[in-house]
Amino acid sequence: MSWWSTVIGGAVGFMIGGPLGAMLGVAFAGNFSKRRAQSGFSGNFSLGNQQRVQAAFFSGVFSVMGYISKVDGKVSKSEIILAQQVMQRMQFSEDMIKVAKDLFNQGKQDNFNLDEVLEQFRAETHRRTHLIRMFLEIQIEAAYADGVFDKSEHNALKYIAQKLHFSLHELENLIQQFSASKSGSKQTSVEDAYKILGIDESYSDKEIKRAYRRLLAQHHPDKLVAKGLPEEMQKLANEKTHEIITAYEAIKKHRGMR
Repeated sequence: MSWWSTVIGGAVGFMIGGPLGAMLGVAFAGNFSKRRAQSGFSGNFSLGNQQRVQAAFFSGVFSVMGYISKVDGKVSKSEIILAQQVMQRMQFSEDMIKVAKDLFNQGKQDNFNLDEVLEQFRAETHRRTHLIRMFLEIQIEAAYADGVFDKSEHNALKYIAQKLHFSLHELENLIQQFSASKSGSKQTSVEDAYKILGIDESYSDKEIKRAYRRLLAQHHPDKLVAKGLPEEMQKLANEKTHEIITAYEAIKKHRGMR
């Protein structure tokens, strides 16, 4: 059972503690009845390890997305729409959307403590690189939401990556890959396909296949869910996997690879 099903099912004492737990508490208290909020956040019940990771990922993603939306000094309509689109793509329930929006709004506040949130996020996800990578890919999409990727957003992403002990070189690759995947063309060009796979034309066929398989493994939906990606957000991994496969097929066709 997912963390959300556990909470909505009336699990007494749902709490992960720290800033992530506090934000979830505020989000639930603000969107559900007093009785329901109390039943979810008091007592001695605690989430299982897997559900705890899922809860941390969910609350971390949407609160930091709110922070990213405001880092350039304003929150544009397109950034708000992007957050809503992510929720819709996940086919969240109405209750889940309410909580996600509340977390997004908390992330926009001046008193949002990014450092504490990131520190807890890294600890709760057990420093799992695949989850941190997916987290950063979502934040990169948020930074591009208004159509302008400015220096303040870039610096914020680098700061977040450093706090999560994620390679800045790999972060730049993720940014380049996202830019290529959203180039606007209906059909993936060979040039963009290389960028999506994080490689260039100098790579041998064998090296290309190795890079492709590595990316697939990093974004495999079932593996990510097993590591703690909320089941409700699995569609993001499916979309990324589709992009990787499409890019690889474009390169194979261009090179005449078997």
